Amino acid sequence: MRKIISLICFLLPTLAFAAQSDTRPELRSDAPDQHIVVKGDTLWDISGKFFKDPWKWPYIWGMNKDTIKDPHWIYPGEVIVLDRATGTLRVGDSAASPGVPSNVVKLSPRMREGHSTHDAIPVIPSKDIEPFLSQPLVIEKDALAGAPTLVAFHEGRVIAGTDDIGYANGLTEDKGGKWQVFHPGKTFTDPDSKEVLGYEAIYLGDATVNEFADVSTLIITKANQEINLGDRLVAPSGTVSSDYLPHAPESEISAKVISVYGGVSQGGRNTVITLNKGTRNGVQVGHVLALYSKGNVAKHEGKSYTLPDERYGLAFVFRVFDKVSYALVMQTRLPVQILDRAQTP
Repeated sequence: MRKIISLICFLLPTLAFAAQSDTRPELRSDAPDQHIVVKGDTLWDISGKFFKDPWKWPYIWGMNKDTIKDPHWIYPGEVIVLDRATGTLRVGDSAASPGVPSNVVKLSPRMREGHSTHDAIPVIPSKDIEPFLSQPLVIEKDALAGAPTLVAFHEGRVIAGTDDIGYANGLTEDKGGKWQVFHPGKTFTDPDSKEVLGYEAIYLGDATVNEFADVSTLIITKANQEINLGDRLVAPSGTVSSDYLPHAPESEISAKVISVYGGVSQGGRNTVITLNKGTRNGVQVGHVLALYSKGNVAKHEGKSYTLPDERYGLAFVFRVFDKVSYALVMQTRLPVQILDRAQTP
C-alpha cells in the first residue's frame, strides 16, 4: 500500500501537467539548455529566454497559481535547466555527469545555503513599480481638499526640496509623524460612459513632523518633484501585496488605456499605464492583458475598409482600485497610446 501511495504522489505532477498539455507554452527556436541567474533577472525575463509566452511562467515551472504563496525562491548564481521532454524549467546543476542523459540532473550532497528574500529574483522589474505601491494614487473626489496643507516654507521660500523645512496646518498626532506629499492630478473619465472613475494624486515626496501645533513644523525628507505651497499631506497607506503571479483573467475583460503615467501621450516597455477597469469589473493583481491598437481605415477602389485591431504587446496588472487599475507594459513592438485596448489574451 505504501508503495502504491508513493507511486501516486510521484505521478500526480506528471498527470496534472498532461491534463494541461493542450495549453503548453511554445518553446523558442533558440531556447538554451540552461541559464545562470544573475542579479537583475526577473522570472518573466528568464522564462522569456526559453518560451514565447513568458507570462505563463507558473505553468512553465510546473506550478499552479493557486498553490504558489511566495514566488521568491530563485537567487543569483543558481542554474535554470530546461526539461525539453516536459516543456518545463527547474533549478538544477549546470551539467550532467558523463554517461548520464542530458535531461537528467544528478544530485549530490551539499551544504544548504541560506538566502534573504531581498536577494530573490522578482517576478517583474520591481524598481519600475515600487513608487506606486505605497501611495494612494487614485482618490475620491475632494479627498485632498480637506487634507493637511503646506502653508509656508522656511525663509519665505515658495518651492521646497529635500531637507527643507515646511509648515502645515491640519496635522494630527494620531496619524503619526510620517506623511506623504501630494498634488491633485488629472481626473480619470471613462472614454465610453463618461463616468468619473477617480482622481489621480501625484506623489511628490515624504515629510516628517518635528513639532505638532496649530501650524506644525516638518522637514521634507524626500522630494521626487518640486513641492509647492498648497500641496497636500496624506498619511501613508498600508503595504500593498507584492505577490505577483501572472495569469490570464478567468473571464473576458476588455479595458482601455486612459492614461500613460508621467503625463505623456505614448509609452513603451516598462511604462506604467492606467486602465478604465478595476475590481468591480473583475480585474485582479497579476492579470496579464493583451494590448491592441485600433485598426486603421484603408481605402481601395473608392471603398473604405476598417482593418482588424492589431495586437502588439502585453501588460501586467500590479495594482487595482475599484474603478481603475495600473499595469506595467511588459512587451510591446509599438508605442502604447491613449485609448488602446487591453483585453484577456
